[in-house]
Amino acid sequence: MAIQRRVLLTRLLVGAIMASPLPIRAYAQAAGDGDPKAAAEIMNAALLAAMKAGTRTSVAQRFAIIAPAVDQAFDLQTVLRNSVGLRWAGLPEEEKTRLLATFRRYTIMNYVASFDSWSGQSFRIGAEPRVLSPTQIVVGNSLLRASGSPVELSYVMQQTQSGWKVVDVLADGTISRVAVQRSDFRGLLANGGVAALVSSLERKVADLSGGTLV
Repeated sequence: MAIQRRVLLTRLLVGAIMASPLPIRAYAQAAGDGDPKAAAEIMNAALLAAMKAGTRTSVAQRFAIIAPAVDQAFDLQTVLRNSVGLRWAGLPEEEKTRLLATFRRYTIMNYVASFDSWSGQSFRIGAEPRVLSPTQIVVGNSLLRASGSPVELSYVMQQTQSGWKVVDVLADGTISRVAVQRSDFRGLLANGGVAALVSSLERKVADLSGGTLV
């Protein structure tokens, strides 16, 4: 069943290169219920599809391939809340909503810019998750290159009402994406509040997309 699910995900996502974005229900159905590795499978399939599409397709097309996978695999609100830190609780709801929408575009665009070509790479998911707490585990995940050492991009997963969701990404197994973002966000929030952070993320989206997404 696991192999069939991976094949289905890959076929669905490759088809998305030349078609409109898939409905979220397609990803949810393919991922199944209660499988902590499902989010990694979804992300890996989407990233491979975007890489194989490459720069012969537009940034917007690759964004459309990756966006539904990020929406399904990640708990982006938890990622953002942990990246903002203690300030999050005191933010007005309208600022949280605006910031979350911009952060989503920034997160997706980071993947679009980082996974834009394919030269034989593949992904490998670890056999057994590592338990962090009763509600959090780490799913090992590596990008295997045709030459050179594997690049570890593991996912910290948290149990939610919607199943296991990604709440952090660990580069090289130890470098927390949330911790890096928290450090980056701290100064912006201290000096200019949410408006400064939103403006900064919007500029990064524009820069990463070569000005095609603003």
